[in-house]
Amino acid sequence: MSLKFGTDGVRAEALTVLTTQYVAALGRAAAEVLGGGPWLIGRDTRESGAALEAAIAAGLAAAGAQPLSVGVVPTPALAWLSAQRGVPAAMITASHNPWQDNGVKIFAVGGLKLSDDVERAIEALLQPEVAAPHTVVPAHGGYDEYAEHMVALGHSLAGVRVVLDCANGAMFEVAPKVFRSLGADVVVIHDSPDGRNINDHCGATHTDSLAAAVIAESAQMGLAFDGDGDRVIAIDHLGNVIDGDRLIALAAVQLRDEGALHRDTVVVTVMSNLGFHKAMGAAGIEVVSTAVGDRYVLEALDAGGFSVGGEQSGHVIYRDLATTGDGLLAGIRLAQFVHDRGLPLADLADEVMVSYPQVLVNVRVRARHPHVAAELAAEIEAAEGTLHGDGRILVRASGTEPLIRVMVEAATQPVAQAVADELAAIVFARFG
Repeated sequence: MSLKFGTDGVRAEALTVLTTQYVAALGRAAAEVLGGGPWLIGRDTRESGAALEAAIAAGLAAAGAQPLSVGVVPTPALAWLSAQRGVPAAMITASHNPWQDNGVKIFAVGGLKLSDDVERAIEALLQPEVAAPHTVVPAHGGYDEYAEHMVALGHSLAGVRVVLDCANGAMFEVAPKVFRSLGADVVVIHDSPDGRNINDHCGATHTDSLAAAVIAESAQMGLAFDGDGDRVIAIDHLGNVIDGDRLIALAAVQLRDEGALHRDTVVVTVMSNLGFHKAMGAAGIEVVSTAVGDRYVLEALDAGGFSVGGEQSGHVIYRDLATTGDGLLAGIRLAQFVHDRGLPLADLADEVMVSYPQVLVNVRVRARHPHVAAELAAEIEAAEGTLHGDGRILVRASGTEPLIRVMVEAATQPVAQAVADELAAIVFARFG
């Protein structure tokens, strides 16, 4: 079967490319590799979610597992429940993709993402077979347990006015409930999922409506989740975007001030801004860089015994509290930092780092080129020479799509744009 694991599970157009037959086969293979017994299944709000949930349940049951449905929950909630109950889990979601797509994220026992070796073992067992239908049994209490856990991790947010953009996705009920339980003054937008409006001009990848709402509501901040809730992007009271790099920088400083930043180290991917690295160095915080993908961040966190890390896209992993990125947890922690410091988020974000202008160009190619950086080594070296040591270039293949991503950071936006455009043209000529 042709679909393969990307940087975060399997993802494709639902019910056409990502068929119920494939998902059933994936469920069976996953249970054969990770073991039978109880399995938790969650899903986001996509129209195709119920059909794919039934399909993976059939596949799991065919391998002797006992599938239990948690229903619509955020990915981090499912991961937390997996850890609490000591069972593997499968999340039906395509994260920030449009409603037409769907996918499967699989967690091993303990709510941990799969290693490359485990993914390859599952792929090797995929067989194009149709599993017998199986009734999905509800797993009771999961939603409430996660909400109570989130409230217990926080403290009073009285006096904080926040706008939550739930992306018409899996956070649409639990995020407002938790923030209100913590005493925040909450305004909610994009919290009416209809199966097709998930991520539709809203959420972490489309923050314009949130910025407008923050200003209109005179809120101190806004938080935009993605469709399955494992990412968050913030908006300050002026309507400015606070991206993942700044969120992670603020998280590291907050933990350091609390005496909880293990080994004074933070973990990010190679996509993090050069300004992040300079700011952390000035703050006396070491930076460990990994390949793109939050599972690689998690592996580095565990290997080094570090406490926080994440991705520029808004995944923030508090390793002492979670096994994966959790947009709600990151949002709570950020709101508490603003509350406790008594300063606007805009000021805190400006203090923590200065971003280098960054240009990202995606070039669609005929086939994936996982070693594109090596193939274009001479061209990349020549381009780096034009930056005179004050910038950075990263050329890599997408882990989920037939794209090559060209990222350039430089002292000025025009220089970054010119170098990125030149390299993108070379990529297109060679591989497009």
